[in-house]
Amino acid sequence: MHHNNIIMSRYNFWFFISLVIAFIVALPILTVFFSFFSETSNYFNVLKNTFLFEYINNSLIILVSVLIITFLIGVISAYFVSFYDFPFSNFFSWALILAFAIPGYIFAFSIIAFFENYGTAYTILTNLFGEHNYNPLIPKFDSLVGSIIAISFSLFPYVFVLTRSSFLYQSNNYIEVGQNLGLSEKETFYKIILPSARPAIIAGLALVAMECLSDFGTVSFFSVNTLTTGIYNSWLSFDDLNTANQISFILLIFILLLFSLEIYSRREAKYHQPSRGFKPINKIKLTGKKSLIPFMFCFLIFFVSFIFPVSQMIFWTFKFPKYFQDIDILKINLNTLYLVALASLCLVAISLLINFGSRISKSKILNYLTNFSISGYAIPGVILAVAFITFFSNLSDLITNNFNVGSTKHLFIGSISGLILAYFVRFFSLSFNGIKSSYEKINNSIDESAYLLGYSKVKTFSKIHVPYLKNNIILIVVLISLEIIKELPITMILRPFNFETFATQAYVYASQDLLEAAALPSLFLIGWSTILILFSSKYILSQKN
Repeated sequence: MHHNNIIMSRYNFWFFISLVIAFIVALPILTVFFSFFSETSNYFNVLKNTFLFEYINNSLIILVSVLIITFLIGVISAYFVSFYDFPFSNFFSWALILAFAIPGYIFAFSIIAFFENYGTAYTILTNLFGEHNYNPLIPKFDSLVGSIIAISFSLFPYVFVLTRSSFLYQSNNYIEVGQNLGLSEKETFYKIILPSARPAIIAGLALVAMECLSDFGTVSFFSVNTLTTGIYNSWLSFDDLNTANQISFILLIFILLLFSLEIYSRREAKYHQPSRGFKPINKIKLTGKKSLIPFMFCFLIFFVSFIFPVSQMIFWTFKFPKYFQDIDILKINLNTLYLVALASLCLVAISLLINFGSRISKSKILNYLTNFSISGYAIPGVILAVAFITFFSNLSDLITNNFNVGSTKHLFIGSISGLILAYFVRFFSLSFNGIKSSYEKINNSIDESAYLLGYSKVKTFSKIHVPYLKNNIILIVVLISLEIIKELPITMILRPFNFETFATQAYVYASQDLLEAAALPSLFLIGWSTILILFSSKYILSQKN
């Protein structure tokens, strides 16, 4: 009996917390699932016969194109900075990840502003060569091409970072194998280096694919009909949550397939890491003409992905200084900081608790629940937001009808609590896995020694585990902050009325064709994101992560 009580007390608390989190993460998936099999509305039936094929077709065209471009950019640039020493190669190894600071939708604003009639390119040509109608000479990007370019240059760092890490892991051993086999540099790359990096490349491409299919801001700005814009328009324009969820189901199938692929690739990658005999890469020094190709390639990618959009935003900000007075930038900073602080606190605190619970209970069921809970990052923001609105609207109606109380929708729809809950589902994986990776490095013998010294489990956690994890926790907060600052659909759909962040303010102005006004919040978004990336770049580029 006593033994049973011990088992129950060991599992009950952690099991309950893990169950609650798994349920919260499952909410959007279950809502979308049940909505799909409920009665179809007239609008969905019309959609099936009209635009639904276009939504799927455009989504797939963008996806395939983005995967090809990010593969080429990410792998080639990773190869150059990993295996060759050329002018500024060390600079490019971290500078190329700054593209993470530029969300696709801000890149989209830059493309439009630069290449439109009488835009920035026109101004530059006029200043250089005098007055003339240059518009016919300036290339124009259609909506689909513009979306592909903007998304590709904002997402390629996923492939770059993971491939570079894999290349560094492969070390000099692989190059020596190639030399012993009498292979040339090119043959060694194609036959040995590239195949061994395949799991890492696939994992990077799977992340790109998930983010690409989740993109809302870029395709919406370019007015491209995709599954994400279809979901948003069904809800906003037609007030049809059911149809929005039914389109979400189609998108969710694609996403969950990619999510499974990404997890499988990560597992595979573990078996491709050498455990012993590691020799760091002896980079081949390139000088003169030979150094020109890798330098020009990396510089071009850095220029297009970072310098170009940043310059465009700076140009507009100072060209139209009146928006400094018109936009309450202090309030937007405080709003963004408030969300970041609340979300980070919730995510880190619960991630610590769950990791600690898993450590002391060693329950397989608990592990299954926590593993399920990390699937939230695979759910696109627009699906999360619409699913939350659907669930809490139905729950509110149920409570109102059965208990004769007023509407409870406002508690989670158009509120900070709803936003934090959605962020929690979306970013729990980032927080949980980040802490787990460091937690696993704390040897169990340390815990046993602490217990022998009279430490309780809670005291061991607070006095030993948390101080050890301190640096890792700071990094997790930085990465969560980066994600929340850039997050658009969740914030835009679930935020309280007139509550703006950098992302929503920039998007609202841009959607009203006030691109000049969108520059200032965009610049602040890029500025904060760049600081956070530079702070965490050492970790992101670490061979061990």
